[in-house]
Amino acid sequence: MKNPFSTRATTLTGPAHDYLPVTPDDATDLSEIAVSLYAETGGTVTFDSVRGVTRTVRVPDHGWVLCGLRRVRATGTTATGLHAMVVG
Repeated sequence: MKNPFSTRATTLTGPAHDYLPVTPDDATDLSEIAVSLYAETGGTVTFDSVRGVTRTVRVPDHGWVLCGLRRVRATGTTATGLHAMVVG
């Protein structure tokens, strides 16, 4: 099977290379920096941005957080079915 990603440069404007399931945790960063976050069931998402600032946003069902994230915090997060989009 031909892999269309094998010759593409990694870019923030192209598609993610993978979705990673996210379990919110107050003390542990994601395994990779995420370029965005998808929530199956809406609620609040408390996260640390790539700049290290803690933010809380509300997302609808099937909603997106369009920001670079390093950590999704358990405290303050009520949205579920979270998936991080990664390009690395």
